[in-house]
Parts: sequence; C-alpha cells; structure tokens
Amino acid sequence: MVIVHVHVRVVADGIEAFREASLVNARASVEEPGVARFDVIQQDDDPTRFELIEIYRTPDAAAAHKATAHYATWRDAVAPLMAEPRSSTKYRAIFPERF
Repeated sequence: MVIVHVHVRVVADGIEAFREASLVNARASVEEPGVARFDVIQQDDDPTRFELIEIYRTPDAAAAHKATAHYATWRDAVAPLMAEPRSSTKYRAIFPERF
C-alpha cells in the first residue's frame, strides 16, 4: 500500500472551484484498478485547507494515477487556485495490513 496525504491551501475565492474539480478527479480516481481509496476532505476551521488522502495498492498504481487524463485536467484546473504550492506526505499502512 502507498498512502499519500496531499496538503492543499487554496485562495478564498477558489474554494468552490477547487472542491468541484477535486470531486470530479476523486470520482474518476476510485475507478482506477490500483486505487483502494481516494478521499477529499476540507478543514472545518479553515475552509481554504483541503487534504486529499490517496491510497494505492502498489507504487506503480500511484504513478499510473498521475498519467491519467482526469489527473491532468484536475492539476491544470486547480493550479491557479492555489494559495501556495501543494505538498504531500507519504505513509505506509500498519493496520489494516491489507485493503
């Protein structure tokens, strides 16, 4: 399993556009065979902050996701909405052992 948390802060007037673009991307992403889970969450006390929680079955699946058309569409759509560059943190699963 490859678990990636993508940390995003968007400009205040870009919240809805980011949310909508991310939902389209997430819905397509969960259809990829190598994606076990793809969550989009928004921070309660700061609605400009989002987190994408991406769980891939293999490292190759994570790379394959970035080669999809829906990822490229999302990346290009949200780029002007970013208040700062997005960052990511990678994790490994401890429990459950399998997804």
